[in-house]
Amino acid sequence: METGAGALDGVIVVDLTQHLSGPYCTQLLADQGATVVKVEPPSGDSIRHAGPFHADDPLQAYGGYFQSVNRNKLGIAVDLKNLEGVSVFKELVRQADVVVENYRAGVMERLGLSYDVLREINPRLVYATVRGFGDPRSGRSPYSDWPSYDVVAQAFGGIIGITGDDPEHPAKVGPGVGDIFPGTLTTVGILSALYRAQKTGQGQFVDVGMADAILALCERIVYQHSYQGRVPAQEGRIHPVFSPFGMFPTKDGFVTIAGHLDASWAILTREMGQPELACDARFCDRHARVRNNHLVYEVVSAWTSRHTKKELLGILGGKVPFGPVYNIAEIFDDPHFKARRMLVPVEQPGIEAKVVIANTPIHMSGTPGGVRHRAPLLGEHTDDVLGRFGFSPAEIDTLRECGAVK
Repeated sequence: METGAGALDGVIVVDLTQHLSGPYCTQLLADQGATVVKVEPPSGDSIRHAGPFHADDPLQAYGGYFQSVNRNKLGIAVDLKNLEGVSVFKELVRQADVVVENYRAGVMERLGLSYDVLREINPRLVYATVRGFGDPRSGRSPYSDWPSYDVVAQAFGGIIGITGDDPEHPAKVGPGVGDIFPGTLTTVGILSALYRAQKTGQGQFVDVGMADAILALCERIVYQHSYQGRVPAQEGRIHPVFSPFGMFPTKDGFVTIAGHLDASWAILTREMGQPELACDARFCDRHARVRNNHLVYEVVSAWTSRHTKKELLGILGGKVPFGPVYNIAEIFDDPHFKARRMLVPVEQPGIEAKVVIANTPIHMSGTPGGVRHRAPLLGEHTDDVLGRFGFSPAEIDTLRECGAVK
């Protein structure tokens, strides 16, 4: 695990988020050294109970889902429906740099903890939200009050509309990009607002809509429609603009090849044992290859299908842009991910053995970020955090007795 102060050391983030989009955002900040205080209701973030749980874990305090997006955070439990709990939260905000929440629009207003209220307490506060269809402050969507999850954002934002083998078989993207990408953009917004707040002393409201973020991720469909009048559909394994650029079958799965540049095509055809194809009128330049896209894929597929993924890695690796389509077992075995420290063992409460989660892919030479410690138990750091924020042991005991904290 990484040690030492990160680039965001000293930044205090009060994290009200649950599920995936918000926790992923705040985890990115925690990975770079911010003090992220995860504020959960007394019942806890609902994904604590989502699993999957390790077979040897009798405690089941949380599963892999929660562990994977809540590392490096301090956990406290506060009842925001309790007046004393609200007072505790406001004191946290008074000393914080950032508040992040991903409730549906209007929830924080009903709790009396809206941005307008909190910025009066702390004018330099950066208040960030990630919601399905954004916050009405930035433009009221007709769907502003609707709940949303990853698959909903993928559908609205257009990514399902271009994913799959054909229009009759659309497919969602495997990982929760409808949550993860909006969460990542929210982090960018927070860091931008923090930079300005350091210069001006004034915070601001940061708003990311999940559907908006996915449309931004699918930016190509916007200009294809605007420039060409097209309505892009499912493309399967074939790229509409570059050739060859996609997936090809092997004896034991698939590989990806990006041989669309003329120089790469020449290398690929040489390694295929068919160098004459580089000069063939049907394939001699990138435009000809796109016109004959299906024929290009037939020729390349006929060659790749005679080899295994490992054989093709040896033949093409480093010569043309190439990648085997890995499953997770193959990722665990590949030396790249070991060298890059992308698979990190962490403690799991309830079992002696450590579990593995994905590390941050962001490497910084002077202030290295990464996994520092496991995700917190519910209310694990309540006493510690409140002590840091100026509450005495007697005050904490009183707050616990009245149900304000756990």
